[in-house]
Amino acid sequence: MAMENQVLTPHVYWAQRHRELYLRVELSDVQNPAISITENVLHFKAQGHGAKGDNVYEFHLEFLDLVKPEPVYKLTQRQVNITVQKKVSQWWERLTKQEKRPLFLAPDFDRWLDESDAEMELRAKEEERLNKLRLESQGSPETLTSLKKGYLFMYNLVQFLGFSWIFVNLTVRFFILGKESFYDTFHTVADMMYFCQMLAVVETINAAIGVTSSPVMPSLIQLLGRNFILFIIFGTMEEMQNKAVVFFVFYMWSAVEIFRYPFYMLSCIDMDWKVLTWLRYTVWIPIYPLGCLAEAVSVIQSIPIFNETGRFSFTLPYPVKIKVRFSFFLQIYLIMLFLGLYINFRHLYKQRRRRYGQKKKKIH
Repeated sequence: MAMENQVLTPHVYWAQRHRELYLRVELSDVQNPAISITENVLHFKAQGHGAKGDNVYEFHLEFLDLVKPEPVYKLTQRQVNITVQKKVSQWWERLTKQEKRPLFLAPDFDRWLDESDAEMELRAKEEERLNKLRLESQGSPETLTSLKKGYLFMYNLVQFLGFSWIFVNLTVRFFILGKESFYDTFHTVADMMYFCQMLAVVETINAAIGVTSSPVMPSLIQLLGRNFILFIIFGTMEEMQNKAVVFFVFYMWSAVEIFRYPFYMLSCIDMDWKVLTWLRYTVWIPIYPLGCLAEAVSVIQSIPIFNETGRFSFTLPYPVKIKVRFSFFLQIYLIMLFLGLYINFRHLYKQRRRRYGQKKKKIH
């Protein structure tokens, strides 16, 4: 039986930015498209060639949030591209008001960006617009964007070189000396680790003042946690500096950073090396828990040493006169350590899911 007059639903693919929605309707040779938005519902009807041949295809989508009622569309030989402006610039968790995704709707992976990448794109566009205005008003040949990218590239390069030196040094010494290399790790690489971790303060400042789009809290948690272990647990207690746990803490830290910093370097020059990107979003899965475990072991091993030496312990003033041992705060820190691991692990998991998980999960 002929299906020429049957009304069918086309395949529709979508993506978003903070201010816009993009829909790609898989219809070729479209004739007389009727596209409108009424009461926040997109109505589409057109004659064209789709999955069921030449037919009338139509669909209706009620958006998750308010949109402007003036859709803009462009016809090509193979598809219809529709752009819809959001009324409020924000990120949507899905496209439609209904939680269940319509069967004909799927993500447009050719245009898909996760929220952090979209924020970077939005920032870049805004910076480009401001730079053009600045150039028109001041006539300056130098742009803030190029300076920022150069600054970030150099920062990430220095950190990459520092952590690479630590990682290679520890690896080579282990293969040459075996387990004996564990016990003098601190005296071998501590100066470089001090340098890298003090320089990491810049990373948190960059996030706080908006130089980068990274959230401040995960960066701050990692900075404070690592520096507490490095400067307090290892740095102030010579008894801890000869323990094997120092090797494992430093090795886990550097193993993560030798992939993270080159990824950021290439991002500064708009390069995407897929292998490096996958490693940046994957190696933390085993390394972060192992690093946290190594840090916890170092804290546990330091408790009896702090109790014996009385370092950082103090006595409350009269009339209480209770001695407060520093080990009490170390026990609290152990709880905070795993809480920080949960926060950072959750943040990194979301980043990875946004980048690689779209094809596995349902997207509305």
